[in-house]
Amino acid sequence: MDHSKHSTLDPTELTESILKGAPIYGPDDEKIGTIAHVHGMGNDTGMVVDVGGFLGIGAKPVSLSADQVRMMRDEAGTVHGVTARTKDELKALPEHHD
Repeated sequence: MDHSKHSTLDPTELTESILKGAPIYGPDDEKIGTIAHVHGMGNDTGMVVDVGGFLGIGAKPVSLSADQVRMMRDEAGTVHGVTARTKDELKALPEHHD
């Protein structure tokens, strides 16, 4: 996926209503997770990403901060994120508990 034509979200757009359900892609453009929920907003946003699993079953929730994920919109307006971390690196993070 060529992200060069995708627009980065403004910090005011980093909210639960915009980010929830957005896919997260790793450095090789493999889908590695989905945003399950969001804590805070703007530059202080914390995202809980479900990693692995199938159809939400067996996924591990991990926490990422806004500076670890570049959130953007593609040409069709679909929100997604890209991180430099791999699926294995995310799976190695501590499980997030609410």
